[in-house]
Amino acid sequence: MQRALQEPAPWPHQVGVIPPEAQSFQHRAEADRLRATVAGGGTTMLSQVLTGMGGVGKTQLAAAHARAAWDDGRLDVLVWITASAQSSVVSGYAQAGVELCRADPDDPERAAKQFLAWLTPKPGQPPCRWLIVLDDVADPSDLVVRAENAGSHYSLWPPASPHGQVLLTTRRRDAALFGQGRRRIEVGLFAPAESAGYLTASLAAFSRTEPADDLTALARDLGYLPLALAQAAAYLIDSGDSAAAYRERLADRAIALADLSPETLPDEQAAALAAAWSLSIDRADTLRPAGLAQPMLHLAALLDANGIPQSVLTSAPARSYLAANHTTASRKGGRLGKWRPGRRQRLAEPVSFEEALGALRALDRLSLVDRTPASPRQAVRVHQLIQRAARDSLTSHQHDQAARTAADALLAAWPEIERDTGFSQDLRINAVSLIRHAEDALYRPDAHTVLYRLSESLGKSGQVTAAVDHSRNLASNTHSRLGADHLDTLIARSHLAHWQGEAGDAAGAVRALTDLLADQVRVLGPNRPSTLLTRYKLASYRGEAGDAAGAVRALADLLADQVRVLGPDDPDTLNTRGSLALWRGLAGDAAGAVQAFGDLLADRVRVLGADHPGTLTTRHNLASWRGRAGDAAGAAQALADLLADRVRVVGPDDPGTLTTRGNLASQQGRAGDAAGAVQAFGDLLADRVRVLGADHPGTLTTRNNLAHWRGEAGDAAGAAQALADLLADQVRVLGPDHPDTLTTRNNLAHWRKEAERRPGTEDVRRDTRT
Repeated sequence: MQRALQEPAPWPHQVGVIPPEAQSFQHRAEADRLRATVAGGGTTMLSQVLTGMGGVGKTQLAAAHARAAWDDGRLDVLVWITASAQSSVVSGYAQAGVELCRADPDDPERAAKQFLAWLTPKPGQPPCRWLIVLDDVADPSDLVVRAENAGSHYSLWPPASPHGQVLLTTRRRDAALFGQGRRRIEVGLFAPAESAGYLTASLAAFSRTEPADDLTALARDLGYLPLALAQAAAYLIDSGDSAAAYRERLADRAIALADLSPETLPDEQAAALAAAWSLSIDRADTLRPAGLAQPMLHLAALLDANGIPQSVLTSAPARSYLAANHTTASRKGGRLGKWRPGRRQRLAEPVSFEEALGALRALDRLSLVDRTPASPRQAVRVHQLIQRAARDSLTSHQHDQAARTAADALLAAWPEIERDTGFSQDLRINAVSLIRHAEDALYRPDAHTVLYRLSESLGKSGQVTAAVDHSRNLASNTHSRLGADHLDTLIARSHLAHWQGEAGDAAGAVRALTDLLADQVRVLGPNRPSTLLTRYKLASYRGEAGDAAGAVRALADLLADQVRVLGPDDPDTLNTRGSLALWRGLAGDAAGAVQAFGDLLADRVRVLGADHPGTLTTRHNLASWRGRAGDAAGAAQALADLLADRVRVVGPDDPGTLTTRGNLASQQGRAGDAAGAVQAFGDLLADRVRVLGADHPGTLTTRNNLAHWRGEAGDAAGAAQALADLLADQVRVLGPDHPDTLTTRNNLAHWRKEAERRPGTEDVRRDTRT
């Protein structure tokens, strides 16, 4: 029997239940944007879409907006629908049709259509001011009903009306949700002050107080995510734990995120923090290219939350990982299930760059990552708690596999010559994040190369103190994990000694290398290339420590052994000849250095070719020592010729090209053109800053040289001021005891005391080292 139709409810009327206001609800800027709904002179109301990652508070913002509009008497009809599935939307519309339009409750689809038609304004009828809220739309396709008969397809978007408003909340960012007069409002995280205020108010409601610094730190640890803050506050209240204790548990990687949620969720929340994004991840995995979003997120979860270069996540190692770990049952060209540790894996069809990019787009569409493809470095950002949840989902084997792959991906994206200082800094930050999250994975079965690459990049960028600290940790970790005599432990000790020397502690480097050499001879033998390399470094740092004659003797002995073991044309043998020539010159034999560099150049050209970087470096050194030997004009001409070849071969921004420009400028000054040297060094400094960064050692050296030639050109006061500014930066970057810092201190004192006298000349030792 058909039920009697319900008479239309009188206005104002509400359909559905607005979620209650969250405890300690905070007013946010997005709420003000929601209220600014009138456009076009008040004749048209915009549909508005609140979009953002799960947990940022979209539902609470929508509820506050709906509640305020209802309480202010601005609405005749308010419909709230939890729109996580198409059936829920149809059911909500049908209920509204039954209550407002005398629709048949036994035919929900027809009742829904009837309600949507009723929303369209009709001539001669009193206007109805309505607001429809579609909360938590999971898929834009849910808003289009597609029946077998193409003619019966229809949209579930409410019709445009001068009196109606539509408010939709979603994690999705698909283009189909926007445009057509729909205003997009991105909902982000709480501000730090809002986060601390929220925690303070939530705890105060239960007569709890915590130190302000602890709450500020807890908010930062939780990434200012409203959902995480709410659940953390509830956990603290229920458990009685302090904020400091909660932070310790949160930092403990052995404790899963799920174990940090309260037993009863606050504010009628539907999911604990650890599960807040599981549905989004599953949905992202169904988007094309299917099955790649989840393994892509596993890689991103191990890197820097604030910015992962896209080139890392689309590199060849990353694409191989996606191919082996995709989550669908089949892929074009064959079948391959999930990765099964310990079993022989079926080879997967390689994932293309476009497919890897598609996986990132899928994650972005579900607000699981934020992409900035238009930025120079195309960064991918992931909230730290999404990363934590993704890492928690991995088995120990999967975690290690993902960590080693992320390290491979970083190396694949890391350029041999770091011309883009911002990009290099991004890679270093990501390497540090990976080391923190990877735990032992980067030391099994051996130390991953990215660990050494990080120390090299830190040092070459001018962060020598950081390079020393990282190398010290690396040496300690390899020793404890792999053993004192493991090859990686010996390599790590070599890196540490090298950066100690570069940081200004040449004597400490000599002691460390002497101890290392004894262990290498015992473990590896005297003729291993790594043993010979340690002898090379030891001899060089003896010279740096003040024993130039000792460096010459040690290098001569090493050269004889390298010729015997490696051969006269081996690159290491040629490098030793270059250092031997350098230290001969620094020991006082400039003419001998010129002769030795001339002989070496002929062999470099024969073995490596005229355009090899080693050949170009030798030409540079030969020209510099010609100048030191008294042939300033010949040196200047040779450097000018070299500069043209460097620009042709390696480009104008190569560090070697910049060094050649510096030495050429110095020769110009020594030839009597101090003003020309000032101009050349000024131009060079601008390029050094642009290419290498303000804190790079080469940039600092150029500032010293510019100050010197300003003084020689007659501007003593300008030279002193420039050196004072430089000294402050060198103390900050290199430390107060670094040789370059001490040199600048002396030069500054000299210019302050005797304004018309020269402070010194180009630091040839650093510019000409092979």
